[in-house]
Amino acid sequence: MNKKIRKIMKNPRSNYYVNIPKEVVRKLKWRENQKVTVVQDGETIIIRDWKKRSE
Repeated sequence: MNKKIRKIMKNPRSNYYVNIPKEVVRKLKWRENQKVTVVQDGETIIIRDWKKRSE
């Protein structure tokens, strides 16, 4: 996978965001408004599909 450089941006509500390349979203078969989880592992950020747990 090619690494692409992205900027960290800030919206008016003071949240930060990074755009994900559309090629990556398509390859993962993600959709608009899909829920994801964001986990910090040391200096790495992991973004995964959120899977609802049936409890």
